[in-house]
Amino acid sequence: MKPPGAYKISARARSFEATLHPAARSQRRVRRILDSLRTEIVEGGELRIRRVLADPREIFRVELEVPALGYQRVTLLDRESLERLLDADEVLERVRRSSL
Repeated sequence: MKPPGAYKISARARSFEATLHPAARSQRRVRRILDSLRTEIVEGGELRIRRVLADPREIFRVELEVPALGYQRVTLLDRESLERLLDADEVLERVRRSSL
């Protein structure tokens, strides 16, 4: 006799990412987030980057606001992720323009 609540969930088809190691899934997720941020920054809006933590790990707050759409996005990034985001020339130019 089966115990109550036993469901055949394991028989369903799983996504490819579910079979990957958690570190690999994390890297893919960070890449998708950075790509999305890069696209939104290049499209325009008000951009602010501030350091919110210095110890034990540097954490930066990236704020993107598009008043015309009533949209605001806040993302926390570590130093390595922020540097990867700023590698794109278009993003770096927008950061320089917004800091003036």
